Amino acid sequence: MASAGAGGGAAGEGEWLKVAELRAVVQAQDPRAKEVDNLTLRRFLRARDHNVEKAAAMFLKFLKWRREAAPDGFVPEERVRRELAQDKAWMGGVDRSGRPILVGFLARHYSADRDMPEYKSFVVYFFDKICARGQEKFLAIVDLQGWGYANCDVRAYIASIEIMQNYYPERLGKALMINVPYIFVKVWKTMIYPFIDTNTRDKFVFVEDKNLHETLRQEIDETQLPEYLGGKMPLIPLKDYVQQPESA
Repeated sequence: MASAGAGGGAAGEGEWLKVAELRAVVQAQDPRAKEVDNLTLRRFLRARDHNVEKAAAMFLKFLKWRREAAPDGFVPEERVRRELAQDKAWMGGVDRSGRPILVGFLARHYSADRDMPEYKSFVVYFFDKICARGQEKFLAIVDLQGWGYANCDVRAYIASIEIMQNYYPERLGKALMINVPYIFVKVWKTMIYPFIDTNTRDKFVFVEDKNLHETLRQEIDETQLPEYLGGKMPLIPLKDYVQQPESA
């Protein structure tokens, strides 16, 4: 049986039996489910607290969505060119658990310039990129330095979270929210938090400025910490990132 990626968590025999049961259910309803590996099915099972019926409904909805969101199996760059040009998502190294790091700069997103269909495709594009790095879960650093009213886009934030929860379940290991202005906290608590499911809420960690240095180094070795945060790892813009071969 395939082992879990970093941060995936060990699975017992009982869980794999549930995965087999889930596979039988979804393949009976959609033959394309045969192409999906067991780790993917396990993530959907865990996202629904090991309820096979609920996990099956969630997974079948995912298959239908995926055919519409990425009919060629991926989102082509030309479909998200405007979003990529804003350089608001970057690839970093890995955290102490081996999870790849994604860094987002929310002050580079402007609600007035946002086209929702392209933005949703961009979300799929960057989730596919980070998931292609070979681990089940990833760590996000969400930097709100310079964030203000012009950047506030609740519809886009909710769309991102819903795509992640519904179609990339159990992928987010942790999201470190840094340099957070007070007004964003208010927006988060009143307008975004209610849309986050209970399995995801605790993964968003708001880091106080006074604890930033300590928190980052608890999660990330200095050699893997982004340079702009005092580490030694240069960031790569998402549009320039090319998947590197896995080391032996």
